Amino acid sequence: MVNKESSTKKTNTEKLFHQFKNAWVDLSDKDKENTFQMAEEYKKFLDIGKTERECASEIITMAKNNGFKNIEELIANKTPLKPGMKIFASFKEKTVALFITGKESIEAGMNIIGSHIDSPRLDLKGSPLYEDAELALLKTHYYGGIKKYQWAAIPLALHGVIVKRDGNKTTISIGEADDDPVFVVSDILPHLGKDQAAKKASEAITGEQLNVIIGNIPMNDKKVKEHIKLNILSILKEKYQIEEEDFISAEIEVVPAGKAKDAGLDRSLILAYGHDDRVSAFPSLKSIFETKNPSKMAVALFTDKEEIGSVGNTGMCSAFFDNTVAELIALEKQNYNELYLRRALAKSKVLSADVNAGFDPSFPDVFDKKNSSYMGKGVILTKFTGSRGKSDANDAHAEFIGKIKNLFSANDIVWQASELGKVDAGGGGTIAYILANKGADVIDCGVAVLNMHAPFELISKVDLFMAYKAYKVFLQN
Repeated sequence: MVNKESSTKKTNTEKLFHQFKNAWVDLSDKDKENTFQMAEEYKKFLDIGKTERECASEIITMAKNNGFKNIEELIANKTPLKPGMKIFASFKEKTVALFITGKESIEAGMNIIGSHIDSPRLDLKGSPLYEDAELALLKTHYYGGIKKYQWAAIPLALHGVIVKRDGNKTTISIGEADDDPVFVVSDILPHLGKDQAAKKASEAITGEQLNVIIGNIPMNDKKVKEHIKLNILSILKEKYQIEEEDFISAEIEVVPAGKAKDAGLDRSLILAYGHDDRVSAFPSLKSIFETKNPSKMAVALFTDKEEIGSVGNTGMCSAFFDNTVAELIALEKQNYNELYLRRALAKSKVLSADVNAGFDPSFPDVFDKKNSSYMGKGVILTKFTGSRGKSDANDAHAEFIGKIKNLFSANDIVWQASELGKVDAGGGGTIAYILANKGADVIDCGVAVLNMHAPFELISKVDLFMAYKAYKVFLQN
């Protein structure tokens, strides 16, 4: 016979403890179906957008299909803002912001989800093409924090734009179609790799060794010495009307070739290039498309250059977002005062939608198990990133964290809390501090990733789905 009183005491005692749960466990059949369906949509998004330009283009296309109007049209027509209007703004084909006007004035603040659409990669140098040892190669300069050795001996693709001498712009994507050639950075064979193996991993492949092999056939021409390079230039001229000088006015990115794939026998995971940070961009995009008549202006922001410090005129440190909000305020009030913009930003609430490092059982030493994120345990709230003694961190306030976690719990969103590894094990950053500097309440909120910044990263489908649910309820409320 069970003692009822002692049983009740045990239950009450258990309530004193907190443990983050696996999101798969209580997932309804309907939500499980939606999880896998959303994963298919996300994989297509990844395959279309392997660069920030391609992502921005796809976001704008999807936005137009969902009824969003270009802000330039509204400005040209001096269209007054009304609640429920769907608006997009873009800049330099690399950064995009989507807005749904709320019932309240913009001055009352916005609900903003900010992600980034650039990812670590290799960029071609301004004069990349050369010939050596009967091979044609392209010189690169890596972009963002990468482990250089991971980019050798894997299939690579070329994506980008080239502005030619006549001013016309050519877009290229080579290495993705089934009948396309791919490219590769070579590595030394183990038989001759004794000296390389003795080096630190960070020195096994140097930045200057990240040269992409693109050809081997020579073209007979007595007027030149570099016959293989000449053949490559002839192919580029014939297929793309590109000459060597055009590389100087080009942005060509070298990314892993191949499509996003299901991983695991249960197909619970996705292996792909660019989860950081498109696994945040896609659910925020989907969530704003489904936001209806929000109280405050709902914003989905997709930025560039986060991987190199959010710099430049397309990064979060630029004036793009402030300028766009100022233009919207001018349309709303039919005049503009800088105080309106400052108030709008200072009263805003922001989810800095970025990934965190999932606990990796193969490398446990750099993680604090009690303060790590786990694959399959839902969307992550990260109070601060930075490094050392929280250097360069946003460090969200307790009051804002309380509101967000309670909002998620009240809407059956599985969430977890995490830091980025052990104290002094390393560190990282997001766009959180930039919006916080303007007075907004900000917390990082994203998905756990394994293999972060590797050519192929790993995420759990259920975490993607929970991020979508979290972003949607945040924008709506």
